[in-house]
Amino acid sequence: MKQISKTALENYRAITFRTHPGYRLTNPEEALTFIQQRGYVLFWPCQGIEFPSLWAAVAGNRPVADEHDDPGHITWSWKDEWLGKHLVYYGRVIRRKNTFISLDLLPYFYALSPNYGNPYEDYLIDYSAGKLSAEAKAVYEALLKEGALDTISLRKAARLSSRASDSAFNRALEELQITFRVLPVAVSQAGAWKYAFVYDLTARHYPDLVDKAHPISEWDARRKIIQNALESLGAARISDLNRIFQWEKSLIERTCESLVERKAILKNISLDESSSDYFCVPQFVEKTSALTLTS
Repeated sequence: MKQISKTALENYRAITFRTHPGYRLTNPEEALTFIQQRGYVLFWPCQGIEFPSLWAAVAGNRPVADEHDDPGHITWSWKDEWLGKHLVYYGRVIRRKNTFISLDLLPYFYALSPNYGNPYEDYLIDYSAGKLSAEAKAVYEALLKEGALDTISLRKAARLSSRASDSAFNRALEELQITFRVLPVAVSQAGAWKYAFVYDLTARHYPDLVDKAHPISEWDARRKIIQNALESLGAARISDLNRIFQWEKSLIERTCESLVERKAILKNISLDESSSDYFCVPQFVEKTSALTLTS
């Protein structure tokens, strides 16, 4: 049985998460490289899971500050500058939280979405099957007809202003983002706060995405996404991965076992003599001098 120490795991993540003071991000170019290296990261930390975030890579391992002038909030400006420039994908994905995904990894996520064939028609199949809400359908069809719209104009175009609350409209946008149907592509000075996202259809904003995702099987997509997560985390249990992706446990188990068979990851790893239920990437063994192996 292979054994790793908690200290070694923390040191590994301090480097891959960029939370160690010597590895912090200082400019948008470094931030984009960080997202490319990690494949996907959260915008802000998410309570209950361990995963890299842009905030922590800039501000360190601390809560997101309420003060608007906190230096860590430079990440907000970077995010706004990237929107619509095809540098990185941004939207609500992991745990329904704001997530950055590298364009190299984006087709793998899209391959797991319900956009099987024609994205301009598939939404109707989901709606008929009860898998898409009426509000989400209305928002999608407004964008389909009108093109990219800011949230103020979008709500009017979807005719939700009188029969849907703010929460219903926001849930519709979230529903469409986690299924990779829409995404924010710009910021507009609309509304009372002079700040509103502009949304567009994902398939229209990335017209080659459907073709790139089409040849990727579900299992190839899951293997790629989980292996990528383990490269960031170093080591994790099935329960840890389940909290991140919220997939069925059996899917995560089968994906991890498939990666073990391909020798992409290791299994039966023990953390400080605890039960041997961790999966580990070989890079963790190679790059962490504090790692201890026992047989």
